[in-house]
Amino acid sequence: MPVAPHEEFLKVILDSNALFIPIQFKIDVFDELTRMLNRRFELILLSPVMRELKTLAEKGSPKMRKSAGFALKLAEKCKTVEIDAPAPALVDEVILKIAQKWGSPVLTNDKQLRRRLRDISVPVIYLRQKSHLEIDGMI
Repeated sequence: MPVAPHEEFLKVILDSNALFIPIQFKIDVFDELTRMLNRRFELILLSPVMRELKTLAEKGSPKMRKSAGFALKLAEKCKTVEIDAPAPALVDEVILKIAQKWGSPVLTNDKQLRRRLRDISVPVIYLRQKSHLEIDGMI
C-alpha cells in the first residue's frame, strides 16, 4: 500500500496471549492487523512479555511449552523493546504504563487488561467471536 514517506509507523504493543491467537484460533494476526488498520504499523514486544514467553516455553506444561515455542517464532516478526522494569514487575502493569506513555494500541485477549486499558483511554485490539480482530477505541 503506498504510504506518504512522512507517515510514522503505528506502534502496536502485544500482550503474550496475542501470539497464541494463531495457534488457538487459526487466525493470522498479521494479516488481520493489516486489514483493519489500513496503515503501516510496527508490532512491539516489550522485554517483560518476551521473558514471560520464554518462561512458558521452558517451564510450562508440555502443551504450553509447544504453544509458547510457536509464539516465540512469531515474536521474531516483532520488534522487542527493552523496558527497564524489575524482573518481578507484573507484565500487565508494564504494558499499561508504556501504552499510555506512547499512546499505542494494545493487542490482547486478557479481559481484565482490556478493561484497565479502556479505563485510561488506550485503544484495545482483541479477538472477536473467535474469528477476527476488532478495535475498541480510536486509533
